[in-house]
Amino acid sequence: MTTQEFLDKLDEIVRERHMLQHPFYIMWNEGQLTIDMLREYAKEYYHQVHFFPTYVSATHAKCDDMEIRQMLLENLIEEEHGENNHPELWLRFGDALGISRDEMKQRRYLDHTRDSVRILKELAGRDNAAEGLAALYAYESQIPEISTTKIAGLKKWYDLDTPKALEFFAVHEHADEIHRTVTREALAKMCATDEQKQAALDAAREAADAFNLLLDGVYTTWCAEKASLN
Repeated sequence: MTTQEFLDKLDEIVRERHMLQHPFYIMWNEGQLTIDMLREYAKEYYHQVHFFPTYVSATHAKCDDMEIRQMLLENLIEEEHGENNHPELWLRFGDALGISRDEMKQRRYLDHTRDSVRILKELAGRDNAAEGLAALYAYESQIPEISTTKIAGLKKWYDLDTPKALEFFAVHEHADEIHRTVTREALAKMCATDEQKQAALDAAREAADAFNLLLDGVYTTWCAEKASLN
């Protein structure tokens, strides 16, 4: 498998499982979600946002390549450092939806959500750092387009057009364009053998499925009945 073939297969895996194809995000983009559905989603997704920096740090800890570690460190600093850290930005999104911070943090999460985080933690902690990196790529490569459509939907359908409501998505709309490029380059560098490439592809597939798993839980629990009536 050539490097280009590997990268093409990686992108195919992500494309086939892209979250914008999920029924929940389709409902969002078409304005079919109620505010209560958005609130339930926001509370569930906080679990993922809260733990995402730990996926980056776990992959960083397993990586032997200094340049790639530096890239991951920059990513981690963006995620966690300072008063505008990304979990805080998500809490501000919750504020805009009328969700108290205690309610967000003390949520009793769905099994789907807990399983999603568990799978991604396991992938990030594997000894082969390329698997953790591929899992990160499976998410971050999708986020610029997802963030753009979420912002558009929040403005058009839900009258949410304040910095508090949109900042999380606006930050990721641009930052993850960079992460997508540098992570892709790092994977090309790290995966020299067919075995390494296949392990990374399998990890990307598992990670993409895990992110969709969280959305499955939200959609099935709060949205499927309404969707069936349309």
